[in-house]
Amino acid sequence: MQTDLTHGSVLKNIALFSLPYFLSYFLQTLYGLADLFIIGQFDGVDSITAVSIGSQIMHMITVMIVGLSMGATVCIAQAVGAKDNEKLKYCIGNTVTVFFLVSVVLTLILLCFTDTIVSLVKTPFEAVAGTKEYLVVCFIGIPLITAYNIVSSILRGMGDSKSPMYFIAIACVANIILDYVFIGYFKLGSIGAALGTTLAQGISVICALVYIKSQSSKELFKFEYFKLKANISKRLLRIGIPICVQDGFIQTAFMIITVIANMRGLTDAASVGIVEKIISFIFLVPSSMLSTVSAMGAQNIGAGKFDRAKLTLRYAIYIAVSFGIFVGLLFQVISENALELFTDDHDVIVSGGKYLQGYIWDCMFAGISFSFSGFFCALGKSEISFMHNLIATVTLRVPGAYVASVLFPATLLPMGLATASGSLLSAIICVIAYKVVTKSFS
Repeated sequence: MQTDLTHGSVLKNIALFSLPYFLSYFLQTLYGLADLFIIGQFDGVDSITAVSIGSQIMHMITVMIVGLSMGATVCIAQAVGAKDNEKLKYCIGNTVTVFFLVSVVLTLILLCFTDTIVSLVKTPFEAVAGTKEYLVVCFIGIPLITAYNIVSSILRGMGDSKSPMYFIAIACVANIILDYVFIGYFKLGSIGAALGTTLAQGISVICALVYIKSQSSKELFKFEYFKLKANISKRLLRIGIPICVQDGFIQTAFMIITVIANMRGLTDAASVGIVEKIISFIFLVPSSMLSTVSAMGAQNIGAGKFDRAKLTLRYAIYIAVSFGIFVGLLFQVISENALELFTDDHDVIVSGGKYLQGYIWDCMFAGISFSFSGFFCALGKSEISFMHNLIATVTLRVPGAYVASVLFPATLLPMGLATASGSLLSAIICVIAYKVVTKSFS
């Protein structure tokens, strides 16, 4: 399962590692897109809004779990780079134990506060019942979501980004089939969308566990490696928690923006919900750069090859900026066409199209900051990522979206631009932090 990323062409390694990761995230993103697309065929705007809000909440939770798992990816990658097999086994075992405990606690908390969450995001009255139903089913499935991301983080830390792609591909096909069964045939609406997503995730976990057991030695499953070891578990959390909180702030900011849109009425609520799904797909490239830089950078730092880690960051930024410019220009032309894939409501298409034209530039700026965040994680300095995102969220992204909403009630375009401006500030802070941090390695 291990792949050595400390030798050979850096650009080639980025391509070989990031492409399967991109495809994995592409398939995982199809979960939400499939839910919206299919429910849009069989139900009205109220159901679309329920699934879009509910899936956005679940996306926020999943992103935070992925952020927390970044600590595992980095620790495992550094152990692989240093060729320390004993440490590698403890890192894997402690990751499983820590995340099992996290998933149980998180599930109980979320189920207790479902009504509060639905209320906090100002869900339009017509979509409240559907949103609650969607969330309850998905919250019960939190352990499955966590298990998949544990397995993926372990494999990616070992340099294997292909296997998670295969597991999620199976789950994606299952999700689409189950959505048509539950939503189309049984007419279960938002509950059907949630059941399809949760059961499909369970299928991917089963496939992953069977694969790991077949590829690993029995020694890896010794009980001693699953017992919490203070120095290992603390490092997992020290790196992972700042990223988790950072992602939580980012997603909270977008939830607040969703609340602002929800307060403008059902049309704008549905528009923003659909655009968030489209953006989550487009953001696959920036997200893949973050994880690629984290894994490759950590392996090279573990092997004492700091220059290769910096070169990895540089190439990732080039890729992210090039892609950001391309999609930014493209969606100035096809924004409304993209909305038409999910709804035939003319008002939602026009409103969402304007929002997407402004929001799309976030892809380029976020691509830069994500690449830097991956590098900071590889160094074990994930608190820097937390700080630049906190500053951008509190000072610009959320206040800017609110002011834009108040000043421009007839269009969502300024809100989209305000959202992108937060990532621009993050990118500027990252450049400054990088220059300071790398001085000690010169």
